[in-house]
Amino acid sequence: MHTTPLPFAEAEGNTPVLHRDQEDLAITFAQKFTELQGRFTYCADQDDLLAKLRSLIEEKQWGLVYCTESPFREMLSLLQIEPSTDLPGCDVSITGCEFFIARTGSILMSSAQTSGRTTSAYAPIHICIGYTTQLVADLKEAFPLIKTNYQSRMPSMITVATGPSRTADIEKTLVTGVHGPGVVYCFLLES
Repeated sequence: MHTTPLPFAEAEGNTPVLHRDQEDLAITFAQKFTELQGRFTYCADQDDLLAKLRSLIEEKQWGLVYCTESPFREMLSLLQIEPSTDLPGCDVSITGCEFFIARTGSILMSSAQTSGRTTSAYAPIHICIGYTTQLVADLKEAFPLIKTNYQSRMPSMITVATGPSRTADIEKTLVTGVHGPGVVYCFLLES
């Protein structure tokens, strides 16, 4: 068997696309996420997050906030909001994520999260709360970290959400919210 070396080995994606500086990753993620019709909010600390979350919930008059993840349920408790147990009837859902993918402005989630498979996709509006430590440049960086985090048992589903659900199948007109949330908010908390 005769092997031929790759003529352009350096073009095989071995060099990083983005800088690894966390501040640059946050800026890149925010730009890409908002370009895709996502609504991005940076939070300096938990108090800032709570104030901005309260303001948004009050402004939008969301009465039924669905949330199953303990840290975010505790935050809602601090805001004196009782999380709804009715996912189909909720106004908004709140979840965390595995990672934020800066290069594409995407949110990487898995079935191993407490919120499971349906919470982020079933509610009409999705709020994702994450930390700057969850920022990665691209999927190539995220997948080995997922593998490390779940050594004993990989999640049965890993999904990437890139902005609100949208399709142009209906008379070639772009429609949002058809196959998932019509609006996606991201709160990025400095950690």
